[in-house]
Formats: sequence, structure tokens, C-alpha cells
Amino acid sequence: MPDYILYQTRVTVLSPLHIGSGRDLLNEYDYAIHQGQTWRINEDALLEAQDVDDPALADRLAETPPAQLLNRPADFRPDSSFFRYVIKGTPRATGPGAQVREQLKDVYDRPYLPGTSLKGALRTAIAWVAWEKLGLRPERAHLDRSRQFAARWYEQEIFSEHSSRAPNKDTLRALQVGDSTPVGVDRLMIVNVRVLNRGGALGSPIEVEALRPDTILELPIKLDLALFSEWAKAKDLDLHGETVLRDLPAAVQRYSSTRMAKEADWLGRISGADRVAAFYREIGKARFGSAAFVMQLGWGTGWEAKTLGSHLQADPHFMEGLIDDYRLARGKRKPGDPFPKSRRVLVQVQRSPDGRIVETPRLPLGWVLVEMKGEAKYDPLDRT
Repeated sequence: MPDYILYQTRVTVLSPLHIGSGRDLLNEYDYAIHQGQTWRINEDALLEAQDVDDPALADRLAETPPAQLLNRPADFRPDSSFFRYVIKGTPRATGPGAQVREQLKDVYDRPYLPGTSLKGALRTAIAWVAWEKLGLRPERAHLDRSRQFAARWYEQEIFSEHSSRAPNKDTLRALQVGDSTPVGVDRLMIVNVRVLNRGGALGSPIEVEALRPDTILELPIKLDLALFSEWAKAKDLDLHGETVLRDLPAAVQRYSSTRMAKEADWLGRISGADRVAAFYREIGKARFGSAAFVMQLGWGTGWEAKTLGSHLQADPHFMEGLIDDYRLARGKRKPGDPFPKSRRVLVQVQRSPDGRIVETPRLPLGWVLVEMKGEAKYDPLDRT
């Protein structure tokens, strides 16, 4: 029996994917808007080009937004050292102080998918499937008092070896996901995001850099068969004759299919959200093969994508207690109201003939197609 399987994994972006760097870019300081494009400013190069021998001028420069130093059309050239990169499209907000959330990139400003983002999403999907197989139930007595570690008991019950609850005995350490190879900055787009509520109203505008649909990222996934086999045997986790982890694509697709059906149903009831609902119905019908699955990653995916979602909501009394104990609801909410009550969606911004700004929900965020091509390996010295 081989020790592990090394998967050459291909991730195709289906809807705009934002993996945040943790930084908000500020209009006129970090970027400029010119002729329908967003120009990321190289502040150091721009300041070096100024004549700062005059102390008075140096003082004025220190108080001047860098974009205001770009006062000639000839300054805006994609090959200019004044800019780190240029993105087609602009944010909705164009005034001073407007912000755009930055996409994670390497030191050369090339976007990539960190392995931790994919592994976190896989962990949630695996836990969701394992919950059913283990016959777990939502019980408030098993919840940690800390909101950050609320599900710790359940995670230990699912992923820890029976002999130990120590973090280094978490069997998901046998699933190793590397960072993707970077892609060109031309794969970035500016995405205008709104919160869509049950009444069809749009609120809380947020603007982000994101990877475009059809962007392809490649990364390695290593699956340690020995560790997974021990875990699956101890937990009696099988799926159609295979362990949940040997048949990983089928397990994740099962989880994602449940989520997509629920999202399509919720959005189908919302005025103006028909195009977003149609996206879910279309990918829900698609067939990708036994070595592929779809899932949602990154920012804007919502509460259900980061929790055990439908399993927790199976008991309405438990769910109400969870919302109250951890203060999950925002704004006014009555017991029994659906939770979560909103979704983040990409909106298309257009100007009507009478000059009004019209925003139309178009897509959810962060859905990708993952295709895994594996090769069995044996290495007696590699037992990670």
C-alpha cells in the first residue's frame, strides 16, 4: 500500500474570488482612478520623481495625496514606474477617502491562492459529512463559552484520535495543501459588493479586488493514507465503500450540493436576485466527474460556509440559543426569523437614462471548481 497520494490540483474560479491581504487601499493615496481603470500607485517611485530640494515643497508633498501629483494624461501609462499595476474597471465610490479591500498577492504583486484557504474550506466540508456518519447532534452542553472556540468539542470528536485530544493529534494534519502558483495581475478585477437582505434591499457597500471568473490556479495536495486510514477506521467513516477521505471529491460535492440547493431556494424568493439564484441552479445541475467538486472559498461566503450550517439549524431551539449566546444576529431580529438573513453578492453598477445609479445583483462570491489528479507514492522516509 502506498504511503500517500500527491494530487496535482487545478482550481478554476467560477465567481469572483477575494482572498484579503488584511489591508484597505485608500483612494488618491494607494490608487488612482483614470479612464475606467484603477491604477495602483507606486508611492516610492512617484515621490522620488519629485524635486524635493526645496524644503517648502517637501512639506507640501508630505501633505499631498500621491494621486494629485499625477496631473498629466501622459503620467498614466501601464509601463510607468509610477504604478505597481493597473486593473480594468473602477470602484463605485470615487471620492476622497473611498476604500478598496486588497487581494492577497506575493512580493511581486501576483495574486495566488494560499493553501490555508482551501484547506479550511475542505475541513468544514469533511466535518459536515463526518457529523452525519458519527450521528452527532447539536447540544449546547458541548459548546465552548468562547465564541472563537465554540465548536472545539465537536472538532475534537470528529478529527482527534481517540487516544489524545492534543492539537498535534488532529488527523487533518495528514491533509497538506500547498499555496498555488501565482497568476498575472491581469486576472484581477474590481468587484462592487452589497449585502442583499430578505426584502431585496441592498446595503453596506464594500469594494474589493478579486480574481476573475475563469482564472486557473494550480497547487499541490498531499494525502497521507496511513493517518487517514487510521482515523477513518476508528470513526467508521465510509462513503459508498470508500473512506470519506479516500473519496474526498464525492464527500465535498455532497456538502456543496446541499449548500447550493439551499442558496438557490433562499435567493429564488428574493426580489431582484434571480440571476444569483440562476448561478446556483446552473452549477447545481453540472456534472464534473468523480475527481472534481465545487466549493466556496474566501471572503463573502457567509456564516454557513464557515460552520456546520444546516446540521446546527436542524434543531430550532438549539439554533435560537446559539444566536442568542454568541450574539450572531445583527440588527433587529425576532425568535424564529431565518438566520442568516442576508448574503453578500456582486452587483453590476449602471447609470439609467435619467442619470440614476442602478445596482443589480449578479453573482455570489468565491465559488471554484477543484479538480484533483492523484498519483500514489511510497517513501519510507517521508512520514509527515
